[in-house]
Amino acid sequence: MSVTVKLPTQLRASAGGEGAVAVEASTVGEALEALYVAYPELRERLSDEDGTLRRFINVYVAGDDIRFGQMLDTAVSDGQEVQILPAVAGG
Repeated sequence: MSVTVKLPTQLRASAGGEGAVAVEASTVGEALEALYVAYPELRERLSDEDGTLRRFINVYVAGDDIRFGQMLDTAVSDGQEVQILPAVAGG
């Protein structure tokens, strides 16, 4: 299934300037792995050594935060968007 991974401005330099990348995947984990194959630098920016998402990275599918679902096993359907957003902090 083809899904689109949308990247924030901060990550685009690591993805050849792309703001959105189409990948073949049925889960968020598969989508991210396909993204890492195409743009290896993104792996170190998004994932810890054990493959889990860094704590300051938020990922959404259809507007839903994957932390409240199946995490990397969250299913994605053909044509869906996976949006990656860094956490914002401040006061």
